[in-house]
Amino acid sequence: MKRLLLSVTLLLSAAPLHADTITLKPGHPETYVVEKGDTLWDISAHFLQNPWRWPTLWGANPQIANPHLIFPGDKLTLVFIDGQPRLVKKPMLSKQPQGRIQPKGGAIPVVDLALIRPYLLHNRVVDADWLAQQPMVLGGESPSRHHVANEIIYIASAMTLGAKVGLYQQGREFVRSHDGSELGQEAILTATGRVIETGDVSKVELLSSYRETKPGDRVLALEDDSLMSAQFMPKAASTSQAKILASAINMREMGKLDVAYIDRGQLDGVSAGDVFAISRDGDVVVINKEGVPVPSSDRTTYDEVVAMISDDRSKQMPATYRGNIMVFKTFDNTSLGLIMVNERPVRINDNLLSPELVTVLRE
Repeated sequence: MKRLLLSVTLLLSAAPLHADTITLKPGHPETYVVEKGDTLWDISAHFLQNPWRWPTLWGANPQIANPHLIFPGDKLTLVFIDGQPRLVKKPMLSKQPQGRIQPKGGAIPVVDLALIRPYLLHNRVVDADWLAQQPMVLGGESPSRHHVANEIIYIASAMTLGAKVGLYQQGREFVRSHDGSELGQEAILTATGRVIETGDVSKVELLSSYRETKPGDRVLALEDDSLMSAQFMPKAASTSQAKILASAINMREMGKLDVAYIDRGQLDGVSAGDVFAISRDGDVVVINKEGVPVPSSDRTTYDEVVAMISDDRSKQMPATYRGNIMVFKTFDNTSLGLIMVNERPVRINDNLLSPELVTVLRE
């Protein structure tokens, strides 16, 4: 049975970590033919213990200008260059005169874009006061309070004629757990529209609907980067003291390929492609009057007091590794990430560390 242990290097005086050292997975293949539907992460997982290190695995490929552009049909071969494992690419050639087969879908993406596209398009985290000052939906031509595509809605502001806008619903207000810092207001896209008449009360025709638009929703310019490239490269996150802030869809527990908010963003140095290891602090076990270890779930009031005042009789259990998360979209104070590896359920307030500081031992 597989057992997971978490070893975290916390001493700043420790020797530098070898970021370019990669570990091959036991039983890895020698070759792999890329298939439609593969992602760079999936392919690397065939070869590496830590798939996020694929830029190192593929970085020495001299055959193409961008070694990360891999296409269905490419044959990847594991070789060793100066003693280090590397993948080289051999295009699969057709016997017909056209030569290389290159599908219309283009290069293999970092991750399955279907998993993150809704969040690239729909989710924003903005200043709550700023959001409250944006033009507001008053209602619409339809007597219903809920409006969908092709309907006309009324906006309490003079809008630019012909402008394309987004209609946003106010979501959760995010606060950093350990110090109460306000991180922003979630804004969720309900629809897109175009201004067809301007005045003190402007008219907007709804072009598309993702959920019903209601009075009180806010009107914002659509983000220029909402269709950002998904060809970002993964790297070890350098931001410290980060935590899981929330599930993107308000779940209590999260697992592989779920999307989560983290409580650090652009102002903290987080960028798309950052990979964090997820861990959870171990329980504090108290030795009771009878000398029996008592977990926090079974403590009496007496045990709680002992846990607070006696270091000798309370023992902190080791942290446990939960998985890895990769950031794909950042805001000022928060970010969105996709859980790529999941060994155990992930919850709000789980710790986020650089994967360079975490060693996962499998026995």
